[in-house]
Amino acid sequence: MIAISPRPVGRNWITISFASTLYLCPILDLLLAEVPDYWQAELRLGLQEALVNAAKHGNKLDPGKTVGVRFSIVQNQYWWVISDEGSGFKAPCSCNLYTDDCDSLLAEEVADNSGLPHVEQECGRGLFILYQIFDRVEWNSEGTELRLCKELARPYRLPRLR
Repeated sequence: MIAISPRPVGRNWITISFASTLYLCPILDLLLAEVPDYWQAELRLGLQEALVNAAKHGNKLDPGKTVGVRFSIVQNQYWWVISDEGSGFKAPCSCNLYTDDCDSLLAEEVADNSGLPHVEQECGRGLFILYQIFDRVEWNSEGTELRLCKELARPYRLPRLR
């Protein structure tokens, strides 16, 4: 079951909640309905990774637990705030990766492959994908809420997927 709360008058956020599941097609369709077509494939991949992490790792696929998503568009920024009812986890980086310091640090790690998950490693690839797709990836201190932002008016990068 999917519960949708429309935007209240004067507010920009839509809220969607659903029981922990890996059947995410209708949820992704709702979350991407207002995103331009040429960005949908890339953002669909990133949102799917984030929702799978919340349902599978956060809620342990417990159908009694829900995943909540708030979505908003503010100017050229598309925001998704994903929360689960799990015990949380420690985010891989305590900084916001949109700052210059972290961009150069991440670039160095990617250049020498230390920031990349090992090909045979089962965990970590989804987080790596999130950091590649979204301009901002931020967790709350408990590790149960993930804030993702994509700025679509950035002129220097086209979508990685089409």
